[in-house]
Amino acid sequence: MSKKCRKHSLWAWAATLLVATTCAPTLPPRPVFNFDIQFDHYTLENGLSVVLHEDHSNPIITVATLVHAGSSRQPVDRTGLAHLFKQLSLSNSENVPQGASFQLVPELGGTWGSIAGPDTTTYYEVVPKDALEKVLWLNSDRLGYTIATASQENLKREQVIVRSKRQLVVENISYGHTQAVQHAALYPVGHPYRGTIFGTPEHLQDATVSNLQSFYQRFYGAANTTLVIAGDIDIEPTKQLVEYWFGEIRRGPDISSPYPQPVYLEKSQSLMYEDKLAKLPELQIVFPTVEQLHKDHYALELLSKSLAGRKRAPLNESVIQEGQLAQEVTVSHQVGEIAGKLVIRVRANADVDLDEVKEAVEEGLERFDSVGIDAVELELKKIQTGLEWQERLANIIDKSLMLARFTAFTGDPRFFHSVIKRTLAVTTQDVFQVYERYLKNRRSVMTSFVPLGRADLAVAGAQPINVIEENVDWGCEEITPTRARDYYRTFTEADRSEPPLGDLPGLSTPQIWQTRQTNGLEVYGIEVTEEPLAAFELILPGGQLLEPPGKTGVASFLASLLTESTSDKTPTELEEALDLLGARITIKAEQEVIRLSGLTPSQMFEPTIVLVQELLLSPNWDKTLVARLKREHATHLLDKASNLAMVADTAFHQVVYGKDHPFGIPVSGTPATIANIEIDDLRHYYAQNVTPTRASFHVAGAVSQARVEASLANLSKHWPSKQIEIPTQPVPPKIEGQTIYLVDVPAAKQSLVRVGLLVPSADESTQNLLNYANKYFGGGSNSRLFQQLGIERAYTFEATSEFLSTRHTAAWLVRVSIRNETTTELLKLLRELIRNYSADFTEEDLRLTKTQILKHKLLIPESLQGKMDLLNQIGRTGLSLEALSQREEAFLAMDVDTFKEAIETYLNESQMIYIVVGNAKTLLSQMTELGYGEPVMLDTYGQRR
Repeated sequence: MSKKCRKHSLWAWAATLLVATTCAPTLPPRPVFNFDIQFDHYTLENGLSVVLHEDHSNPIITVATLVHAGSSRQPVDRTGLAHLFKQLSLSNSENVPQGASFQLVPELGGTWGSIAGPDTTTYYEVVPKDALEKVLWLNSDRLGYTIATASQENLKREQVIVRSKRQLVVENISYGHTQAVQHAALYPVGHPYRGTIFGTPEHLQDATVSNLQSFYQRFYGAANTTLVIAGDIDIEPTKQLVEYWFGEIRRGPDISSPYPQPVYLEKSQSLMYEDKLAKLPELQIVFPTVEQLHKDHYALELLSKSLAGRKRAPLNESVIQEGQLAQEVTVSHQVGEIAGKLVIRVRANADVDLDEVKEAVEEGLERFDSVGIDAVELELKKIQTGLEWQERLANIIDKSLMLARFTAFTGDPRFFHSVIKRTLAVTTQDVFQVYERYLKNRRSVMTSFVPLGRADLAVAGAQPINVIEENVDWGCEEITPTRARDYYRTFTEADRSEPPLGDLPGLSTPQIWQTRQTNGLEVYGIEVTEEPLAAFELILPGGQLLEPPGKTGVASFLASLLTESTSDKTPTELEEALDLLGARITIKAEQEVIRLSGLTPSQMFEPTIVLVQELLLSPNWDKTLVARLKREHATHLLDKASNLAMVADTAFHQVVYGKDHPFGIPVSGTPATIANIEIDDLRHYYAQNVTPTRASFHVAGAVSQARVEASLANLSKHWPSKQIEIPTQPVPPKIEGQTIYLVDVPAAKQSLVRVGLLVPSADESTQNLLNYANKYFGGGSNSRLFQQLGIERAYTFEATSEFLSTRHTAAWLVRVSIRNETTTELLKLLRELIRNYSADFTEEDLRLTKTQILKHKLLIPESLQGKMDLLNQIGRTGLSLEALSQREEAFLAMDVDTFKEAIETYLNESQMIYIVVGNAKTLLSQMTELGYGEPVMLDTYGQRR
């Protein structure tokens, strides 16, 4: 087949880069991106690789510690060991109090996270700049002084936690076993990628202290670690701190990078599993490819983006548009340090035979084989690639993690420039060659995951397989709360006691401008020039609140319709217009608003707003399109019914709001309400409610007020205002507190618990007070809820609480996931924590809460999304920055009695309901132990059975 590259031209990308192919039609000017980063990169005497990036735009810093060892380095009979050690190191080290990683960072006003992968394990924190030295103390102690704390008692605790987490994310979700099934078929015994990150229950339980010690001694040395510090730092003083805290850590053995181990399949395999939680059949086809940074990797990345995702992509055409077999096809190139795979995934519509899906996928691949990819399509992929890289660089966490990974894998933090350059230099011929090399007539692993009892939907001849699951009665042993510190501490020259905070930085408030368009549209903006991007939102009031009775989902349906096409552009044309600009636009319905959100290169802001106007003012009322979207909506709802977390939240809202209140039903509707929606319902909702009245437009990024106002002028001219009235909502029913509701999911391996109540007649100031009070109860890893359930008792790390506030109502909701056999113990503990919260809330708790909330505000303006959240708060409340500051001052002046009174008034346990989603066969006999009578049985939509 002839693949001719027609001609070449230079792109105006603003790094040192970049040559790319361009073809035929005259294209508009390409977006200008800026990929430049300034940093210092050096190595300590012990081998620690250090990258320092100075950015004074916000008074915050991020610290990322990357250890070049993940699940691929663990013994073949100890899968999950890397994850187990990560969990141990988060909880214990010699000079840091147990659990301090979870507790201290939020109290400092920061956030933290950890990532266990096949090749690396990464820990990171983002904190106000005054906490830099404290975070270096935490990270250095975790890296250099953890292993002495690896007692049998601590190991037992972490085994329960990791196995519980594995059960939650592998066994308690639909399609959760897919990766383990694919890895066992794709990688031979002994291959480093055969075991998954979470491992098997048997290997986790058999892990010993000696295993942890060996893993630590081998891989957790300074010479195998990269440290990145980015943000509001001064380079030389930071170097001195790094030397002080990390300089004495042992070097460890010199670890060479693993050699590539690509997979060569002797034969194709087709496997089948009846998934007890799945509602829809899913087909995945996995082709082995190459490792990251291989010369073919860049073309494979663009091949994966070319096969699916866009309307004109061959798999989209054959599977979705022509075959009408599924709502979405995804193709991803998943690579690691030693091997890679290209994965085609199709979650089919209900009752679709996966043989039909397989044939449609093959037809799509044959279509690509016949026509390949033209240069215009390839150029669009490159524009999107540029936007993705720019987004990474605009976020301090993503930027730090990226620098750490490239330093670890290549020794050069700036190597991402080479990755971008090589990706943008890929030709159409390169893409077709890797298709032929790795996909065309190549062996693969094919998995058919089908609902229980629907083996007939699997690909013909697929081999049924078994999966590894937890025993029902594991983890019943008591985990005794402990703070024992009976181990030998390593001698160090440096004083490793907790360092003091630095000088508290001042809160730098972004400059916000405000104006009003001639049609009444309120406009708020923040101009920042660090990155050549602009984020924007158009907030339309109403959302679910304005839907007619019995037709919940109209707003959500309309949002999908507006996003899909316009009266002047087909879905394909609209998609191409956005891709040429490097822009993204989404429209989503929520309880009280419809939210149009977008991101675009700032250079392309004006033409992007032209498309926004077209989306908003020129809907496509094509009956065929509406019928297709209706089918897709119904299928989406069926798929959501397999998500137990959504089932639990739906049941909570149904019970507390009742069936007659709009918020008692999910925004997306139910199968019954969607079935009632016709095209005239969409037209009527649009005509009555899509108006600039009470609407607001928010923008943050490298675009001036003058440009924004000029861009919106034409929209304002053609979008006249009209009055809308938010109807009075029915009063939610009075429900009996201390009642247990149970949603029976026989296949559930864990219980999902929801506890809470509706908070009626609470004005905005009271809701803010309750939000503050909630912070210390369940608002983070330092909260009483997390500390009790996770650190003290090792029940679960999935424990949070929050206020779900709207203009009209607010609900307080506790969310916990727990092993089935400990559900009753959990419910009793939750009850006591809630009942005693007011009595146990101290002056010190109040001080910590105030400090945490105040300092966390330093982090909010760091990202474009943080700035957008600030604008959204101003637009929603109508308060100025000065008024918001006054509200914060009032909060800081509150005493502990005010908090206690709010807790006692609004968070009364006697008025709360308990919802449990799980296996009734296991749970029914436990439920009465709480003393609240027999549970009320609900279906998956929260309706009484």
